[in-house]
Amino acid sequence: MKTKTKGNIETFSEHLDKRYGKPGTKFRLDFEMKAKAFAIGELIKEERHLANITQEELANKIGAKKSFISRIENGHSDIQLSTLYKLLEIGLGKKVKLSIK
Repeated sequence: MKTKTKGNIETFSEHLDKRYGKPGTKFRLDFEMKAKAFAIGELIKEERHLANITQEELANKIGAKKSFISRIENGHSDIQLSTLYKLLEIGLGKKVKLSIK
């Protein structure tokens, strides 16, 4: 994507390409995986806040430690799909719906 706006400002896609490499490169894939882990952590944190429970209460509901919930919410832990389901469905009473594009 090579479209520039007035003042020669680069697009977000161009910024990502320059900083993390073109889509499909290892460095870009690593960045995208970390960004998605962060987004999932933010989603869990938001849902936990909406449920008005602490990290410790959520951890107790799913048989985990508070530090594990903290690492997930901060994007510092890779979680299995089964753990994601457990957090959202058992811990927070939500339903998970996956979509592949």
